[in-house]
Amino acid sequence: MADPSSYRPKPGQIPDSPGVYKFRDEHRRVIYVGKAKNLRQRLANYFQDLAALHPRTRTMVTTAASVEWTVVSTEVEALQLEYSWIKEFDPRFNVKYRDDKSYPYLAVTLNEEFPRVQVMRGAKKKGVRYFGPYGHAWAIRETVDLMLRVFPVRTCSAGVFKNAARTGRPCLLGYIGKCSAPCVGRVTPEEHRELADDFCDFMAGRTGTYIRRLEKDMMAAAEEMEYERAARLRDDVEALKRAMEKSAVVLADATDADLIAVAEDELEAAVQIFHVRGGRVRGQRGWVTDKVENVDTSGLVEHALQQLYGEETGDSVPKEVLVPALPEDPDAVSQWLADRRGSQVSLRIPQRGDKKDLMATVQRNALQALGLHKTKRASDLTTRSRALEEIAGALGLDTAPLRIECFDISHLQGDDVVASMVVFEDGLARKSEYRRFQIKGFEGQDDVRSMHEVIGRRFKRYLQEKERTGEWEETPAPTGSVPAPQDATTAPAPGTTAPDPDAEPREDDGRPKRFAYPPQLVVVDGGQPQVAAAKRALDELGIDDIAVCGLAKRLEEVWLPDDDDPVVLPRSSEGLYLLQRVRDEAHRFAITYQRAKRAKRIRSSPLDAVAGLGETRKQALIKHFGSVKKLKQATIDEICEVPGIGRRTAESVAVALASAAPATPAVNTATGEIIEEDDGGSTT
Repeated sequence: MADPSSYRPKPGQIPDSPGVYKFRDEHRRVIYVGKAKNLRQRLANYFQDLAALHPRTRTMVTTAASVEWTVVSTEVEALQLEYSWIKEFDPRFNVKYRDDKSYPYLAVTLNEEFPRVQVMRGAKKKGVRYFGPYGHAWAIRETVDLMLRVFPVRTCSAGVFKNAARTGRPCLLGYIGKCSAPCVGRVTPEEHRELADDFCDFMAGRTGTYIRRLEKDMMAAAEEMEYERAARLRDDVEALKRAMEKSAVVLADATDADLIAVAEDELEAAVQIFHVRGGRVRGQRGWVTDKVENVDTSGLVEHALQQLYGEETGDSVPKEVLVPALPEDPDAVSQWLADRRGSQVSLRIPQRGDKKDLMATVQRNALQALGLHKTKRASDLTTRSRALEEIAGALGLDTAPLRIECFDISHLQGDDVVASMVVFEDGLARKSEYRRFQIKGFEGQDDVRSMHEVIGRRFKRYLQEKERTGEWEETPAPTGSVPAPQDATTAPAPGTTAPDPDAEPREDDGRPKRFAYPPQLVVVDGGQPQVAAAKRALDELGIDDIAVCGLAKRLEEVWLPDDDDPVVLPRSSEGLYLLQRVRDEAHRFAITYQRAKRAKRIRSSPLDAVAGLGETRKQALIKHFGSVKKLKQATIDEICEVPGIGRRTAESVAVALASAAPATPAVNTATGEIIEEDDGGSTT
C-alpha cells in the first residue's frame, strides 16, 4: 500500500488549466483516468487526509504510485481524451459499463455493391447502417419479413448470392417477390441500392411519405380499373402498417431522441436506453456496472454518454438526448455530442408531458434490470471475495491473490506441444492478457520439462520488462509527475519534465507489455512434479515473492512446493471452485490452440515452401492441374502456362514438389483400407 504523499506533485507544479490525468500503479499500469476543468483543484482533492476520502477513492490513491496529466485547450477535448484513454487502458478503478447480453441489430450493408439486410451482433462495422438494438432477433426477422414485400432487398449470404448468379436461378424469395433478385440481373445495382436506401429511410422513422405514396398509387390504380395492382398496393400498405404497429407511438411529435435512465445503489448501477425514432421506440438496451469509483448519478450519466456515442457519428447520435441528471459540465458534453452528430444536439432533463412519462417508463426498466442483475449475482461479489480469502488461507498467503495466472500443457501423443497462460483478476477472467506458447526447448512428450520451460520464459520476460522500465533503478524518481507524450493538441504541463529526445524509446503507455504485470499466485495444471518444475524455474530466476500451487485433476488436490501431502479443500469450498474454473479455462485455451495448430499442419502443402507464392497463385495452380499429384507430374513449361506463374516461380514449384516427402496415406479407421488419391484429385 503506497502513501499518496510519496508521489504528490510539488506545490505550484500542477497547472490550473483543463486537462486529463492518469494514476499509475507501481508497475506503471494505468489504474484511473479522469478529467477536470482545473487540474490543480481536482488533483488536490486526492491528496488530502485519507480518512476524509471516500473508501473507493482511498483504495485507488493507495494503490497508485504516480500521477501524470496532459493539458488540453477546452473541456470538449478533455472529454474526448478521457474517453480515448479509458478505452485504450481499461483502468481498473474507472466505471465501465458492460452489456448484460449481446443485443441484435438490424443491419444494412451499404458498403457492398448489392446491400444486404441481416441480423448482426457484436462490434459495428464501417459502412453498415444499423437499426436497434432489439430485445430479440425474432422481432427483427418478423419486421423484415413484412417490409420485404414493399422493399425487396437482398437478404441472402454471399455464398447463396454467388451460387444463384452462377446458375442463373434466384432463391425462393426471388420467386415469391420478397427479393428483387439482383443476383440474376432483374434489377440494376443502382435500382437495388435505391430500394436499400428507401428501406433505411423507412426504418429511420420517415414512414409517412411511403404510406401516403402507396395509398395514392393504390387509388390511381383503382380509378384506372387495375384492380390486381391496387390490391397488391393495398396489401403493401397493410404490411407497412403492421410493421409500424410493432413499435407503438410514444411521442406524438415524431421526435428522434434517446432516453437514458439510471438505477443505482452503493455498489452497482444499471443503465437503460430507449432509442426513439419518428416518435416510436425502435430499440432498447441496458448496461450494468460495479461502482468501483466514487461517482454520483451525473457521473454515471456522463460515462454512459461516452460509451453510447464514443464510436458513433451522423444520425446515430439523435437530435435530442434525455437524461435523469445533467453531467458536471453539460455544455462541454453537448458540444461533444454535436461534433459527433455534425449538428446541434439538445441534452436535457424532461420536465413535463409525454417525454417525462416515457422517462418514468425507462426508469422502471432500469430498476427492474438492476433487480434482476442483483438476483442473478446476489452473492457474486461476496462469493469472489470469499473464494480469494479461502485460497489465501489454504496456501498460507499474506494477502488475497488478486491476480492469478494458470498454465497448462497440451499435445497429441507428443506432437504439436503447446502451452497456455490464462489470467484471472479479482476472480474474473481477463482474456485480453491470455497468452499461448510453443514448446521450443525440446521435442516429444514431457509435461514437466514443458512446464519448466514455459514458466521460465514467462517470468524471464517479466524480469526483462521490469529492468527495461526502470523499476530496478536505485536513483529515486522525481516527486513531480511526468506528463504523457504530447501531440499537436496538448501542451507540456508547467513544472513537469519534458521527455529527452535522445533517450532510448520506452513503451510506457500504461498498458501491461506482454508479461510486465506479475501475479500473486501461479497455478499449474498438474500435481507435485509440475509444481516442482514451476518452482524450480522461479528459483533459477531469483523470484521468491510469487506463490505456486498445482491442481491435480484426479482428486482435485492442491499441491504446494516441497510438501509431500496435498492441501484438500472441501468440495463445497468457493476457493476450490475458483481454482477449478481457472484450471479448466487454461485447459480450454490450450487445447483450442493445440487443435488449431494441428489442423494447420494437416492442411499444409508442399507449395507452402515456395517463397513468394501466395494463396491466389496456389489456388490457380491447383485449379489448373486439378490436384497436387498432377501438378507434381507437370513439366516446368506446363506450369508456366498457368496465368501469373513465371518461369522462375515454376522452377521453384517444381523443386519444392520434387524434394517434398511423400504424403502419408490416409486410412479408413473403420475398415483399415488405405485411401488413395485418384487422378482427379478426389479420394475414394
